Amino acid sequence: MPNEISTRPERRRRGIYILPNLFTTAALFAGFYAIVQAMNGLYEQACVAVFVAMILDALDGRVARMTNTQSAFGAEYDSLSDMVSFGAAPSLVIYEWAMRDLGKLGWISAFIYCACAAMRLARFNTNIDVIDKRFFQGLPSPAAAALVAGLVWVMIDNGIIGTDSLLNIPVKYIACAITVFAGVSMVSSVFFYSGKGVARRRISFAMALGLVIAAVLMWSYRPASLFLVFVCYALSGYVMTLVRRLRKRGMRHSPKP
Repeated sequence: MPNEISTRPERRRRGIYILPNLFTTAALFAGFYAIVQAMNGLYEQACVAVFVAMILDALDGRVARMTNTQSAFGAEYDSLSDMVSFGAAPSLVIYEWAMRDLGKLGWISAFIYCACAAMRLARFNTNIDVIDKRFFQGLPSPAAAALVAGLVWVMIDNGIIGTDSLLNIPVKYIACAITVFAGVSMVSSVFFYSGKGVARRRISFAMALGLVIAAVLMWSYRPASLFLVFVCYALSGYVMTLVRRLRKRGMRHSPKP
């Protein structure tokens, strides 16, 4: 009887550790499902699966912190799941949808994105205790995946297929440019806001109301609004970098008192 009582806390602890990993496994399944749907030509379902993986990926870390069950295994498992959901899946989806006809240019662009996602995740794991928590060094892989999958989703939502043209520009070249941009942004030294500092601050009623209205609008026009949000976020790091450099240049050339 004493042995059974002493082993209960350990068993309960193991059960709690399983909980965040279940979310990680669900995110991994969503990424795998996106790949399967892309291979079957169901690109809209594939894009939705990538966004579902984003939600699950955000939840697993929060669940681990709430239950105080962070572990080295969970961190490594999360990175491997992210590689599938935000590295392999988006590159395959956009390649199958638009870039297959580009030949070498198409699969090389898709591979650049996939390789950059792997390097981004590896750098994140090695610099996790060095970089300021308020910022990400390089575009986060979920945001890059949303940029790539969001492009496919918004095009499909507007009846545009990969072989069409937009503003007299073949969509496949637009897809190629967005894919390479997202990939290079992941391994860049540009800093992007993580939002962790903002989450701890109190917000006013007006800001809370604005967030609710924005959420309703995003839900009403999901593909376009989500894509626009992540386009703005992907550009925000470059804008902040440009502003900082202009400020430094202005301080250098300003007359000394």
